[in-house]
Amino acid sequence: MPKRSFLLAFLGSCLVALAACAPQIAPAATPTLPAAPTILPTQTPGVAMTVLITSVAYSKSFYKPGEPAKITVNLSSTAPAGAGAAEAQAVLTATFLSVNQAAGKVSLPLTLSPGSQSVELSWQPPAEAPRGYGLDVRIESPSGQLLASTASAFDVLERWTQNPRYGFMSDFVPGRSDAAQTMTTLTSYHVNGLQFYDWMYRHEQFLTDQEPYVDLFGRSLSIKTVNAMIAAAHERGIAAMPYSAVYACSLDFYKLHPDWAMFNADGTPHVFIEGKMMYMDPRPGSPWVKHLLAQFDDVLARTAFDGIHLDQYGDPKVSFDAQGNVYDVGTPLAEIINATHDLVAKDRPQGDGAVVFNAVTNWPIEKVAPAKADFVYIEVWAPYNAFTELHMLISQGQKLGGGKPVVLAAYIDPAMQVNARLMDAIIYASGGGHIALGEQNGYLAEAYFPNYKTLTPELSAVLKRYIEFNIRYEDVFGPSASEVTPAWQNRITIQGAQTSPSMMYDKVYPLVRENAHFTAINLVNMLGLKRGQWATQENAPTLLGAAGMDVADVTRPVKQMWFASPDGTDIALQPLAFSQQNGSLHVEIPGLQYWDMILIEWGD
Repeated sequence: MPKRSFLLAFLGSCLVALAACAPQIAPAATPTLPAAPTILPTQTPGVAMTVLITSVAYSKSFYKPGEPAKITVNLSSTAPAGAGAAEAQAVLTATFLSVNQAAGKVSLPLTLSPGSQSVELSWQPPAEAPRGYGLDVRIESPSGQLLASTASAFDVLERWTQNPRYGFMSDFVPGRSDAAQTMTTLTSYHVNGLQFYDWMYRHEQFLTDQEPYVDLFGRSLSIKTVNAMIAAAHERGIAAMPYSAVYACSLDFYKLHPDWAMFNADGTPHVFIEGKMMYMDPRPGSPWVKHLLAQFDDVLARTAFDGIHLDQYGDPKVSFDAQGNVYDVGTPLAEIINATHDLVAKDRPQGDGAVVFNAVTNWPIEKVAPAKADFVYIEVWAPYNAFTELHMLISQGQKLGGGKPVVLAAYIDPAMQVNARLMDAIIYASGGGHIALGEQNGYLAEAYFPNYKTLTPELSAVLKRYIEFNIRYEDVFGPSASEVTPAWQNRITIQGAQTSPSMMYDKVYPLVRENAHFTAINLVNMLGLKRGQWATQENAPTLLGAAGMDVADVTRPVKQMWFASPDGTDIALQPLAFSQQNGSLHVEIPGLQYWDMILIEWGD
């Protein structure tokens, strides 16, 4: 994180602590965009029950090839007044889909009774990975009448870093006992990797024999709690990544090794936090780097962490050593990544180890993106203020990283719900990830993770739906798909809305990715926005009603077109009528609230 933000966050937390001590295909029905709820219970004659699917829960955050997907469908049934302990027979059908193709089906007889009940399902997905799957659940009467339905998603990955859904942990107080419950909550968001932020004793000495121990900032922490959280995360298939800072140490450690430091041009040492933290020389072979790598080795030997998360503070970009020699800081950072990767590969030989590095304010992205980190991680600060620049950062990171996934850390107060929705729509539609979720429904509001905020139930439900939409269609616009927005954006026109790439806001923003068989045109609604800046609160975008969309210069034959949105009650695909002639493709968009996907299935 950048120095200024860390200082402000740290001082703020101290004050708080002190104060507290093709052919046209007609759709069966016109798709609509209701706001909520996500499931519609139906009272059906002959079945004296009203049924609601309250949730679909997964045993793991993702499944590896060969693992069965274990799923729990939670129901709530209500009998009419006076019906007593009535029961009713029904059938639950779970259909598994890969984009628009059915991949499997499970049907179970079901006896409905008033109150809550759960149904356990198991399905063996194909071994291909990465692969996102849709899950459509229907509960019907024996005569086939629909009682309740919902749509969900999960994925199959070889490693979590193929589609990282990075979250955070920051509370490691002694005696904490909710590890399993916390991981259940995080699994509901499909979080598959966790950054254990400021878990350590000191930046230069991660582990201590003290239990509990007090960190540099006066927080009482427990390695027992840390280990319990790691174990609970592993039960859910979630990776645990220990935070570290590549060149930070305590003032006391600096006093023991003053010649290890980074220096200013005048020979004074670089200070991070006055009286507390200093910068050390990050160049390969320096005494500090040898010490740091030995600490990493010790952590991986004595804990079950799955790799190393490397942080930096964004400055200085140029420094001096104790002899007055000037050096560029960016190049050593890339070399630390590579050295850490080699160490993790040695200590985690099964191949599940990972290394993540924070490119603060996108620096030094040209050096660190091609290095051996498992995905590109960018902490976003000014001058990258525009919503549209989130896409630019992801696209650039993917290119420089040779196709690696990209995760953005961009912090806002979750009270800015409009911004949160637009950010995730743009990030996901760009094939990226967003580290924001952690702890028990926590949301990162600033760079100092312990100062996270708690999501409202309303925003929690929306973000879960956006995440599952992202997973369900990851094959067509996720990290493994190709970025083709520049080739498409000037060819797309929408009736009643601007789509110009030169506009930063007050437009419909098309983001386009594809694989060999599909092209996904994601439309993000920025109509009516006043500033178009992700960290400045915006009002809800102006709703776009049904409108025609035309795409020019389409030479491939179109087999089918589909519509889906995470803003309505159903994230499943719905067929759309279309026309294609003389190189022009026309389709009617049912409407746009925040985020729609128009999916083209090619006929060649």
